[in-house]
Amino acid sequence: SVTPEATGQPRQLSPAAQAVLDAFNREARPEPHHQREAIAAALEALADQVAPSDAAEPRNYLPVALECQRIRREILAIAAELRGGQADG
Repeated sequence: SVTPEATGQPRQLSPAAQAVLDAFNREARPEPHHQREAIAAALEALADQVAPSDAAEPRNYLPVALECQRIRREILAIAAELRGGQADG
């Protein structure tokens, strides 16, 4: 079978990967500070895909919930640093 890459067509992304790419593309501009904004937007979308906020998707098992929120905070801290601010959490 012929893969999409072999025909020059990009492969279909998962909804999670597409959300991250869409967030990047909404902010992408050639200027360096816009590149940071685009990467930060992509990281925020990544955090939402990998570890949604407890407000959006509550978890009942405490150790998993704590670890998900720790990972989310780390991703959002990188996004905030790229934006020159503080993470919202």
